[in-house]
Amino acid sequence: ARDTNGHAATKSLAIPSDRVTAPLDEPERLPVLKTYKLYIGGKFPRTESGRFDVICSAKGQPIANICRASKKDFRDSVVAARAAQGGWAKRSAYNRAQILYRIAEMLEGRTTQFIEELLAVGGAASAALSPAQAKREVQATVDRFVHYAGWCDKYSQVFSSVNPVASSHFNFSLHEPTGLVAIVAPDATPLLALATLAAASIAGGNSVIILASETNPLPSITFSEVLATSDLPGGVVNVLTGQRAELVEHFSSHMDVNAVIYAAADRELLKKIQTLAANNVKRVIVPKIADYFSEKAESPYLILDMQEVKTTWHPVGT
Repeated sequence: ARDTNGHAATKSLAIPSDRVTAPLDEPERLPVLKTYKLYIGGKFPRTESGRFDVICSAKGQPIANICRASKKDFRDSVVAARAAQGGWAKRSAYNRAQILYRIAEMLEGRTTQFIEELLAVGGAASAALSPAQAKREVQATVDRFVHYAGWCDKYSQVFSSVNPVASSHFNFSLHEPTGLVAIVAPDATPLLALATLAAASIAGGNSVIILASETNPLPSITFSEVLATSDLPGGVVNVLTGQRAELVEHFSSHMDVNAVIYAAADRELLKKIQTLAANNVKRVIVPKIADYFSEKAESPYLILDMQEVKTTWHPVGT
């Protein structure tokens, strides 16, 4: 059939109204909550204890499952961190700088996800956080890794020295990594604070075990997913989630941990850490940083806090 202009006419098929069915009302769907696992030795195991906490949003809706790490999980992370520390310390400073910069690149690519996770959890740490503030924290975290990447091959030049001695010797003071550092992260600025302390530690050749923020651990585990896809060797950074009151005793009493960085606010827990750390003369570091956006959080002295001074004598002449 053709129309009056000679063009082929199309015939529309009309469906009888009695055969049109209204769409069924879909029942409310229950979301599949993500289970954020631990990060130990470059892998993502579930907690050995099988315990999980449900994280809720400011509206009271569950949004994720979080592992509650146990003493056994901590021991596993110590084994992984100790095995990785020697090889990491022997890498050239330039190579460590490359890897820290790579972490910054990977963080940059997941900016949107980190912003959403910082805003997702209600509570003291994030209830008043605006999208602009969350974006600022993520961008500062990226910049912090770039900053400490630049210090990897410079702090030794700044802090090492040739010492004057009253004999025919050269006397050199050099810096070596403390070894295995356990970090108790604060609740305020949970991503930026954790990244600052971790970057300063690994820039100096240490391996670390991090206990993430108790009130908002989601960005910490996503941060470990970034580490897993960067060039960082497995075991150099290990991330645990759980309750501070349960785990700090193991952080401070384990004989194979060389230092503890305590950045949380509970002074009673700090006293407990200091008492237990005395058993093997473990160094306890309390960063005096009120604002992790400030210049204090970019100080190379944070690297120096986790270094040991080694003095070497070398004879001169005959």
